[in-house]
Amino acid sequence: MTDYRDDLAVAKAALKTATAALTQEIRAYPAPVAGCDAQYNHLLAERRRAQSALMALEAQIHIPTPRAP
Repeated sequence: MTDYRDDLAVAKAALKTATAALTQEIRAYPAPVAGCDAQYNHLLAERRRAQSALMALEAQIHIPTPRAP
């Protein structure tokens, strides 16, 4: 049985790989017309989603607990 930390590490690695691949694809994309190129904007949005997911996995979560039982 795997530990949940192993699964989180796999997910983080996959998101980092996806972000790097999207960044490379964006760099190789021909110069778009600003705001008019749907595919380019889609690549930017996908990279933003991958980065946001990675940040959510790496964020420290505060769970408030009552002071008295």
